[in-house]
Amino acid sequence: MIPASNPLASYHARKEAIDVAVRNVMERGWYILGKEVAAFESEFAAYIGCTHGIGVGSGTEAIQMALKACGIGAGDEVITVSHTAVATVAAIEAAGAVPVLVDIEPDYFTMAPLKLLSAIGPRTKAVIPVHLYGQPADLAAILDIARPRGLRVIEDCAQAHGATYRGRPVGTWGDIACFSFYPTKNLGACGDGGMVTTSDKDLAGRCRLLREYGWAERYISSIPGGNSRLDEIQAAILRVKLPTLDDDNIRRKKIADQYSRLLADMNLVLPKTHPQGSHVFHLYVARTPRRDALRSFLAEHGIGALIHYPVPIHLQPAYHCRLRCGDGMEETEKVAAEILSLPIYPELEETELHSIVASIREFWERYND
Repeated sequence: MIPASNPLASYHARKEAIDVAVRNVMERGWYILGKEVAAFESEFAAYIGCTHGIGVGSGTEAIQMALKACGIGAGDEVITVSHTAVATVAAIEAAGAVPVLVDIEPDYFTMAPLKLLSAIGPRTKAVIPVHLYGQPADLAAILDIARPRGLRVIEDCAQAHGATYRGRPVGTWGDIACFSFYPTKNLGACGDGGMVTTSDKDLAGRCRLLREYGWAERYISSIPGGNSRLDEIQAAILRVKLPTLDDDNIRRKKIADQYSRLLADMNLVLPKTHPQGSHVFHLYVARTPRRDALRSFLAEHGIGALIHYPVPIHLQPAYHCRLRCGDGMEETEKVAAEILSLPIYPELEETELHSIVASIREFWERYND
């Protein structure tokens, strides 16, 4: 079986160093918000190119915390895309705000700036561009719309560790940014974890209060807060992995280039990279109207292809009656019916990649005119 992603392979590639790091944490006896978290916050912020990193429990909680740190809550509207992980919208609602969803640019699967412009209303307080699949959103265009209107820009970088836009890392363009370290991410832990990054001292300070009961002094809550803490073991694992993130992203790009070259003569719409961005291929997402048949065929041949994401947020049972959408979702609904994520991770072997391509070619020769 060739899985769609393989966090176990990532562990095996660094097993000795990870085992040592975990053992050191266990023997030290300090498991929450200790030296490993503090060091990783500093190292990751430096890697991104911002001043502050605040380790939290998950990428979802990072977005919720960023919104609250920006003073966004009940009755405020936050614009994002419908074509994203549910986590983006769940976090907006958890902060008490109202999600307003807009359509995407079909070539890049990210927020369409003109749709953003048409969705802004008197209650709009923030925009969350999602750097989906490892592809940066069109940040310059989004900021040109948001900044003059006084809107906060909160980058959802959960799938884009190491991606850049105009040569500058994502996570440094908006007011504040949010990362996930879910095990399958380009930088993945061995459990849940997330981080908020910013160069705004005040926002960073509020996030640090919010993540632990509003404590500026232990047991004394200066503001209402909650509990969302990156633990020491996950931070230690992430510190082992961070130095190889760029090399892992290079490997992902090479795999993506091979896919694009070997699949070029087939009836597939292959992923494009925004001309102003660098894509780190958290996912390699192709399109075909025969998506479901192709996915079933690949599964029969032991290849795990997934759909990210099969149902847009505005059509999901939990949300479709409660969300205010922007000006149409034609592109979002079209791509949701056609997208397929092929296996991609740094440890994917050359033979496995060629086996995947051979199976896709066999499907096309057997079932397509």
